[in-house]
Amino acid sequence: QVQLVESGGGLVQPGGSLRLSCAASGSIVRSYAMGWYRQAPGKQRELVAAITSGGVTNYADSVKGRFTISRNNAKNTMYLQMNSLKPEDTALYYCNTEPPSIRYWGQGTQVTVSS
Repeated sequence: QVQLVESGGGLVQPGGSLRLSCAASGSIVRSYAMGWYRQAPGKQRELVAAITSGGVTNYADSVKGRFTISRNNAKNTMYLQMNSLKPEDTALYYCNTEPPSIRYWGQGTQVTVSS
């Protein structure tokens, strides 16, 4: 059974950076379109960045120019480089296919942006 495991979250000050990782137990990362999602308290889960199997990327307007999604097919790992972080980026971040599959939701990794 394929699993996706997120890591790299933490507490960072506004303007800081973090890099999230999504490690897959199978070849899902290189075979499918993938996405990073986030859910803040009291809000619905939203897609923040996506990458197709061909490497085409897309971003939510709220993170465009600050976040970069990438993928290492050899390592079956996807990344989200987050720069110029803002308090409103605070959320639990998940990776999944795009569109998401109920089979692949993991525990997520918490990102907290606060001074």
